[in-house]
Amino acid sequence: MSATTAEAVVPPTQELSSVKLDQTAEEAKKDSPAAEEGEDEDGEEENGGDATTGTDKKKKKKKPKKKKKATNGAAGVVEGPLIPQTEPPTVPVSKQYKNGQYPVGECHDYINDNAYRTTSEELRALERQLLSEGPDSPNNYNAIRRAAEVHRQVRQYARKSIKPGMTMTEIVELIENGTRALVEENGMKSGIGFPTGVNRNHCAAHFSPNAGDKTVLLYEDTLKVDFGVHVNGRIVDSAFTLNFEPTYDNLLLACREATETGVREAGIDVRMGDIGAAIQETMESYEVEVNGKTLPVKSIRNLTGHSIEPYTIHAGKSVPIVKMNEDDEEYDVKMEEGEYFAIETFGTTGSGRVRDEGVCSHYARMPSNSKVPLRSASAKRLLGVIDRNFGTLPWCRRYLDRIGETAYLIGLKELVETGLVQDYPPLCDIEGSQTAQSEHTILLRPTCKEIVSRGDDY
Repeated sequence: MSATTAEAVVPPTQELSSVKLDQTAEEAKKDSPAAEEGEDEDGEEENGGDATTGTDKKKKKKKPKKKKKATNGAAGVVEGPLIPQTEPPTVPVSKQYKNGQYPVGECHDYINDNAYRTTSEELRALERQLLSEGPDSPNNYNAIRRAAEVHRQVRQYARKSIKPGMTMTEIVELIENGTRALVEENGMKSGIGFPTGVNRNHCAAHFSPNAGDKTVLLYEDTLKVDFGVHVNGRIVDSAFTLNFEPTYDNLLLACREATETGVREAGIDVRMGDIGAAIQETMESYEVEVNGKTLPVKSIRNLTGHSIEPYTIHAGKSVPIVKMNEDDEEYDVKMEEGEYFAIETFGTTGSGRVRDEGVCSHYARMPSNSKVPLRSASAKRLLGVIDRNFGTLPWCRRYLDRIGETAYLIGLKELVETGLVQDYPPLCDIEGSQTAQSEHTILLRPTCKEIVSRGDDY
């Protein structure tokens, strides 16, 4: 789920070595007798995925992929999944991984001044302590890995199942039904992390159909699919873009490569300014040809990635996707040990800025200790419903409908006006442009960087 920001970023890049869905020897010993091994190497894109297929598309440059090497310690053998997943997905991941340990994401060694972290016994001991807190602790890696495994399995099914002719409502229900089943939705303990975004064409973020919406996915559309899963408030946030004809293949590729750049550049003590500059350089090295006209790909400068905290999808730090001025107050903000982030990029053939457009569906309760007086009984009652069912997790009007709420729009309007609830209208570039989105969640562990949402598909 995207964050909006003011103008954003600048400088260098850093090399890295990576381990594909691996884990340290210490974790392997701690987690289970048959500890975890990762997933296979990323597969090629499905039909409609984020890959270029046309030979007539132009790009200025494409950096070769770096060879990966296993440098993060020996890993044991994953125990599971013991039960195959159904189609559509209905088998909870807890039934597939009987030992309660879930696949580790793709791990990257820290480098340069942080290279010592890979072998530091003190930091390895800290990770063992975190692992010992229990599989469902909000501070335990296993909670976010469980959410990530749900996301991977639902995402893989969605990527091959979403087709032109489906309505937006059918698409979000396909994803949300799968998420609820696989995570075993249980109040505030586990469930959907935020409303599923299905954003078409010039709409980049925050559209989810309200009741009665009849919008249909067309063959020529580009569709951004953004959804989240949480376990004990630990949210995994990942997004992808689908297209069904090749005109905008390079736009999708630019966005995906920009996200990979952001993932590569992110790390403990890295400045946001450096990350944003590197992302923009990658994104804007691409162009697309539409009806004989060459269009540059631009980063959307007022959308960003973001830090995540328990039950809070936008936790305060923004990860820009454009170069900042060095005197910008966010330029020198650094990523820190133990934090985790959604590295999220947006590309466009339009103006490079988004604005509010259309009917709102996304909302979230604002954390506040102050007592704000409410005029209407409906607003007071609705606030109680929100606190009990969603807390500070984002939600949408369909979720209120689902739990049986009716005639809530007047109360909702008052909650927004008083600042107790924040509305998030759809964010759109100029009409006629096309936008793309790509996103992964990364965890800055003491000893390595883990891309928890990485999967075979993406």
